[in-house]
Amino acid sequence: MAETNAHATGGGHSHPYHLVDPSPWPLLGAFSGGLLAVGAILFMHGSGWLLLALGFVAVLAVMAGWWRDVLKEAVRQKAHTPVVKLGLRYGMALFIASEVMFFAAFFWAFFDASLFPKEAIGGVWPPQNIETFNAFHLPLMMTLILLLSGTTVTWAHHAIIEGDRRTASVALGLTVLLGVLFSGFQIYEYSHAHFGFTDGIYPSTFFMATGFHGFHVIIGTIFLAVCWWRTVAGHFTPKSHFGFEAAAWYWHFVDVVWLFLFVSIYWWGA
Repeated sequence: MAETNAHATGGGHSHPYHLVDPSPWPLLGAFSGGLLAVGAILFMHGSGWLLLALGFVAVLAVMAGWWRDVLKEAVRQKAHTPVVKLGLRYGMALFIASEVMFFAAFFWAFFDASLFPKEAIGGVWPPQNIETFNAFHLPLMMTLILLLSGTTVTWAHHAIIEGDRRTASVALGLTVLLGVLFSGFQIYEYSHAHFGFTDGIYPSTFFMATGFHGFHVIIGTIFLAVCWWRTVAGHFTPKSHFGFEAAAWYWHFVDVVWLFLFVSIYWWGA
């Protein structure tokens, strides 16, 4: 995606902003998202699984193509000036803030049900028919894994700042492995739960909060895996590595949310 040379003087730009040529990705992304939404609605009514699959694949294709062009702008065209990077930082910060609102809603539902248990569940929390997880068995292990991954991603950040690409790739690889390990433990935990999603307010709030967090762990793991590939390819420099910083911010956000989940849902709520 080439830059538009607005008010160019002497082969350069008279402004620090990045103006891009018309791109097909916003339009294709809108159509793909609409296809996915319609397919999901039809699937929930017993049909439309093919439309759902096509929409999902189309959304993934748009994401891959769009982000590929962003990487070209950053690495080949050097279009990400300090002002552009500042805008990217604001964008990532606002995105994480929007994610905080999702979890605020889930925690609100959990605390509303647990602090003021209704007569329908016997007026006690957790409900008497629910066998909860022991917070200091598998959940504690998962907590330690995420805390360790937060350490390794910080290690990778310092290595990139120091220009040590080899150490950064090793630290990032460890972070990705820890993310995969966490997801594996969560799948194991879910498979051994003594309650299902529709078994009452406790299972519903438990699976919504921890499951949505688990989805974020998967997305963050993929994000960091892409950063690992970019580190090996030499895309990051000590002064230009916002792609990694965005992934690190996201991962630390995931870590902090899990600490709240562990304390409030696994320990206090059980």
